[in-house]
Amino acid sequence: MEYVILIIWNIFVFAVYGIDKFNAINGRWRISEKTLLMLAFLMGGLGAYFGMQFFRHKTKHIKFTLLVPFAILVNVTAVYFIGRGFV
Repeated sequence: MEYVILIIWNIFVFAVYGIDKFNAINGRWRISEKTLLMLAFLMGGLGAYFGMQFFRHKTKHIKFTLLVPFAILVNVTAVYFIGRGFV
């Protein structure tokens, strides 16, 4: 059940990156970079990464190209330790 929640969360984060790209193209209100990165670190790293690639969003920002893969590493490590009962 926990993995289903993670999948749904990452789909949500993916959609948030798409919404921000849509808003950027259309000159609308944007989601802050801080929020986008926070979503990645709060177990949404894969959704953020795939959102960046699919929507070609934030891929030229060094902050995102370094921190989103790091967020994935943090997410995978957290899932591993939580699954092992260390937390």
